[in-house]
Amino acid sequence: MVLKNASILVIDDDADVLTALRLLLKPLVKNVVTEKNPNNIIAQIEKTHYNIIILDMNFTAIVNTGNEGIFWLNKIQKLKPDTSVILMTAYADIDLAIRGLKEGASDFLMKPWKNEKIIETIKTILSQKTSNNKKQKTLNSNTVEIIGESDAMQDVFVKLKKVAPTDANVLILGENGTGKDLIARALHENSNRKDKPFIKVDVGALTSSLFESELFGYKKGAFTDAHEDREGRFEAANGGTLFLDEIGNITLGQQVRLLTVLQNRQVTPLGSNESIDIDIRLICATNVEPKTLADESKFRKDLIYRINTVDIIIPPLRRRGTDITELSRHFVSMYAEKYNKNPFTFDTGFISKLKKHDFPGNVRELQYVLERAVIMTDGNVLKTDDLVFSSIERSTTTKSIETTSLNLDDIEKNAILTVLEKHKGNVSKSAKELGITRAALYRRLEKYEL
Repeated sequence: MVLKNASILVIDDDADVLTALRLLLKPLVKNVVTEKNPNNIIAQIEKTHYNIIILDMNFTAIVNTGNEGIFWLNKIQKLKPDTSVILMTAYADIDLAIRGLKEGASDFLMKPWKNEKIIETIKTILSQKTSNNKKQKTLNSNTVEIIGESDAMQDVFVKLKKVAPTDANVLILGENGTGKDLIARALHENSNRKDKPFIKVDVGALTSSLFESELFGYKKGAFTDAHEDREGRFEAANGGTLFLDEIGNITLGQQVRLLTVLQNRQVTPLGSNESIDIDIRLICATNVEPKTLADESKFRKDLIYRINTVDIIIPPLRRRGTDITELSRHFVSMYAEKYNKNPFTFDTGFISKLKKHDFPGNVRELQYVLERAVIMTDGNVLKTDDLVFSSIERSTTTKSIETTSLNLDDIEKNAILTVLEKHKGNVSKSAKELGITRAALYRRLEKYEL
């Protein structure tokens, strides 16, 4: 990234320092914001994405650790791990600054500073970020970025990292719109077969007559419209990965044919007596609930065992907490570029309204909602009024938790949302009804980002 496209946040309790840095950087960068109160850091980084934060290490407020800079550095890294932090320190704080580097700061500056040094430091960090991004795109050149900082998605990433290098068959489970196809492609791109074909088939959409011809191929003359030989998807994926989407919707007869191919590792094209050996890594996906797959009247157990060496369950968006914020920034940035609009910021209620919607359409619904907002809004600040949820999807005013969920966090979060809605956001009355103190309720609100 070049300097002129950078957004920078400067945090210092000295008004003279803020003025000096604003005057220095304003002509050079796209956006420079100054903030005197460190307690406003979270609000600042929630509403605007900054490439670099210049952070003082000492403030008038007293934090229990005795080193405020380290405290706020850790906060920023937790919320925005992709944002670089430059620490500012006096000579006496040099040991603390070195500790800051060990804990993840990108660099530190000494007070009083030299203007040339600050500019050079910022340029170096931006250059390194651009280089790292290019390397990442090279490693995953055909993969759409999968965004997720929540614990639920981290569990998915851990399993993906372990399973991808193997040839194990994988069954991906999840609701519509959760991104099962992205996980399938990520498994392929991080496997030993990444340089071989990745073939996707929506088997749930294939009629009985098309199922065999599409998957196994056919010979010329095999049926009326077979004017030439055609290889099937199994053969096309040979050496690579075959992704069968909506596997839960195929008939019992189709299941038998698929099972035979997987057992023998051979396909026989329609109209042929010769079998063709296949070498594929199989990935399947379905939105059908596991209990339905376990019903032998609907799905063969022997086929389940074949396709389900490892299962990966993709959580619905309503279970992914902070990911809504990161996904929103990603989609808004993507559509701003697509529709030739300037970068957007969010007003204070924009993300809150998104988080209160339960998104039955999951990430796909969020994507469409934000594309619509980018197209229809005037100006470069997205407001709550710009959010219009689809009438096609079921929507609610509060984030609902599935009645089948017995997760304690889900139960507690749902109780808090219900009581807050009942008392129209009055924290004192809500805390009293919940049987906890105001401070305890505030801690829970922060925990669940409500």
